[in-house]
Amino acid sequence: MCVPEKRNSEIGDMYEEFEGVPNVISLLFSRWFGARHVQVFLAFYLMFIAYGLRVNLSVGIVAMTDPTASPNPDIPTFSEWQDKSIILSSFFWGYLPPQAFAGQLAKKYGPKWFLISAMLICCLFTYLLPLTAMKFGSVGVMFCRIMQGVGQGFVYPMIHDILSKWVPACERSRLGTYVYAGGSCGTVVSMLVTGMLSASWWGWPAVFYCYGTLCLIWILLMVRFGCNDPNDHKKIKEEEKLYISNGLARSDKEKCPTPWKDIFTSLPVWSLIIVHCGQNWGFWTLMTEIPSYISGVMKYNIQSNSYLSALPYFTLWLLSFIFSACADYLINHRIASIGVTRKLLNSIGLFIPAAALITLGYMTEKQNHAAVVLLTIAVGTNAAIYSGFNINHIDIAPNHSGVLMGITNGASNVCALIAPLFVQVIVKDHADVSQWRTVFVFTASLYVITNCVFLIFGTGELQDWNEPKSKRKNNEKHIKNSSLESPVKG
Repeated sequence: MCVPEKRNSEIGDMYEEFEGVPNVISLLFSRWFGARHVQVFLAFYLMFIAYGLRVNLSVGIVAMTDPTASPNPDIPTFSEWQDKSIILSSFFWGYLPPQAFAGQLAKKYGPKWFLISAMLICCLFTYLLPLTAMKFGSVGVMFCRIMQGVGQGFVYPMIHDILSKWVPACERSRLGTYVYAGGSCGTVVSMLVTGMLSASWWGWPAVFYCYGTLCLIWILLMVRFGCNDPNDHKKIKEEEKLYISNGLARSDKEKCPTPWKDIFTSLPVWSLIIVHCGQNWGFWTLMTEIPSYISGVMKYNIQSNSYLSALPYFTLWLLSFIFSACADYLINHRIASIGVTRKLLNSIGLFIPAAALITLGYMTEKQNHAAVVLLTIAVGTNAAIYSGFNINHIDIAPNHSGVLMGITNGASNVCALIAPLFVQVIVKDHADVSQWRTVFVFTASLYVITNCVFLIFGTGELQDWNEPKSKRKNNEKHIKNSSLESPVKG
């Protein structure tokens, strides 16, 4: 049993209360697989689909503009497109606006039906993308990507809201990472599937029909099994509900208005905004441009390109579980505080990739194997941020975690939108190593600078504005005593 914070010590009492009673078997079982794990799986599957949809065009656009990609001569291609980076960035034009209100909607009404509606939009325009590409060219693709972005703009804030309601603190790093690692898993599968289908007789259109179907399956599962919070779940066991509620620092039963002034004057929140911006710039620079780099500099064909593009994200997916287990171990065994653990993992996830990217900028075609290794290190070790800043919103304010994620993710995705455009401005010749060097060194610099801001101003302490003003005075002493910001040996 893990009790990382004194405010969760009631869990220990709960075990004693059920000890020797048959219900303890049910309680122990629900700790390993319960209603919350179903919700976590649905969130994982959502991230799997969301990132698959984001990434498939990064590889697919290589096939869409290469007449030799598929053996089927009837598959249409568009070699005249000169705006590929703009097409890749168009997703974020639609992705940004929902960030402003998605978290607030989830907090007030629950995320389930908003997510279902949003992914219906995403599903529809995924199916339509091949048709609009043939009828309207790059403009049609941009329109579909914008609408996919609108649908996915609800995902991050609402998943954070789900985690804050369903996952107790002692499982936060592991289950939170499991959910967000769905993105890297989806990236790996998407790159491999896109490469194989694009090189097959069915060609690149099959990619979007495949992912539209996967999205539709998630929608049906969410309608049947999704639930906003434990109190609304009709079949959850009381033991598991008690285990979850004792492991949270939420005020579910009383109104908790969003403290906008406190949020925007909070240094820990600003540190999250800044580090999220740096992370997203690097992540989406690599996500959207790795296939072009591998094709232009390393001279690999479309199928080899998809395998090599997927390798770094497969590594990221595997390492995310190792890093998250380490994070929970450090916190639950009181080896380090929540704040120290988040900063340690975040530094691994940004400083190591920065060093790898700088070195990568000096690789040439003759050193293609070393370049693949460096790309794998740069992307793979980035997995540590899932147990770093990415989950820190719930540490500091679980009542408002969805709102916080909407704010930081919205701001950071401005960088995600600009990053491919920046690459288009810098990289005029995709075979020119020196131009790619500028991109990699700039990205590495952002990683270092923004992580330093998080190291200085970030925290793992529960913020007093997490609670309504009526409860702050009563809880002030309790929060101070329960804080883990000072490291405890043990």
